[in-house]
Amino acid sequence: MSRLAPVVIDNGTGFTKMGFAGNNDPSFIQPTVIATRDGGASSSAPSVPSKPSFLNSSSSSNIASKRGIEDLDFYIGDEAVANSKTYALNYPIRHGQIENWDHMERYWEQSIFKYLRCEPEDHSFLLTEPPLNPPENRENTAEIMFESFNVQGLYIAVQAVLALAASWTSSKVSEQTLTGTVIDSGDGVTHVIPVAEGYVIGSSIKSVPIAGRDLTSFVQNLLRERGENMIPAEDSLTVAQRIKEQYSYVCPDIVKEFKKYDQEGEKYFKKYEGVHSVTGKPYTVDVGFERFLAPEIFFNPEIASSDYLTPLPEVVDNVVQTSPIDVRRGLYKNIVLSGGSTMFENFGKRLQRDIKRIADTRIKRSEVLSGGKMQSTPMEVNVISHKKQRYAVWFGGSLLASTGEFHSYCHTKAEYDEVGPSIARHNRVFGTLG
Repeated sequence: MSRLAPVVIDNGTGFTKMGFAGNNDPSFIQPTVIATRDGGASSSAPSVPSKPSFLNSSSSSNIASKRGIEDLDFYIGDEAVANSKTYALNYPIRHGQIENWDHMERYWEQSIFKYLRCEPEDHSFLLTEPPLNPPENRENTAEIMFESFNVQGLYIAVQAVLALAASWTSSKVSEQTLTGTVIDSGDGVTHVIPVAEGYVIGSSIKSVPIAGRDLTSFVQNLLRERGENMIPAEDSLTVAQRIKEQYSYVCPDIVKEFKKYDQEGEKYFKKYEGVHSVTGKPYTVDVGFERFLAPEIFFNPEIASSDYLTPLPEVVDNVVQTSPIDVRRGLYKNIVLSGGSTMFENFGKRLQRDIKRIADTRIKRSEVLSGGKMQSTPMEVNVISHKKQRYAVWFGGSLLASTGEFHSYCHTKAEYDEVGPSIARHNRVFGTLG
């Protein structure tokens, strides 16, 4: 059996990271979007004669054989966005979960053949899954990978465990452990996931409906309300996203920050320079309070919406407190950040400070209630930021797939043919069923 480098693909709600095991960075980072002619599911497309059976020998044409040839007329990622005026954009993943399997299969097809340019029969594949992913989704993934692409081996890894492994690159990590609390915040959803010795504590996972896309919309609304009329309507979302990524930071105290801007505005206000996507004319946008108000949503969600009011530090504390008592210290000691929406300057510092305050207040209260008889050891709270944070899940997958034992963890094509899709419910590393 050939031992070519395994392929690592991390499909996120906003972006897909793909590359080969052993690399430090993904080879390609593409928006998880597909542009098709029909706009809806391909089943609604007009019927076109299928390919003759003698053309169906290669794995790349399996997709065309099941449907019509028009289904090969699509784009993914940046190319899909560029063709959005003539094609319909579809987002196959919502809030971390794959919703449209037909589009996802086509997305994987171009990822493998057009971008990675590899023959799937010669490689093992590591794919990622969100926490609490239904077993049926694992089965669907296995079926597509083995039936359509005939992959050599498949391992489906939980994103949180990979993020923990990626955090070992940080100088703040004293020991390489798979116990910790992962805060994974991408474009579509934020998850807080407690992991004990590599096992995800499913009953304590919390989902926060605030992520990158919500922050971008919030910045867009702030700019609109302030009357930034220079921004072209078709570019407003892109401008909001760039302002969020280039200028935003987390402040220690929102009231003091407003005072700073009022007293020394010229020092803190910035100018964003853009070019109209249609006319090519340059324009400028003033950037002010958006700089600190956007990421502040994580700590004061009420400033953006009245639907969700629990601050992120409180969610993290609740997650740890609902976990088994013997792992709580380990969960506080190793809080790992993962995903693009945790990349704001001072995000980790603010989170660590707020969680420590909550934990210390609880300890003091228990000491008071005991009448001073009980003295507790101070709780060590450590939030870990590191260089691989943005693509932590992919990098963790690259680390795992480059180990010598990885191939023994994978389900092989022969095993799939014998057992069927239900084989994907079993995880060989931890010996658990999905």
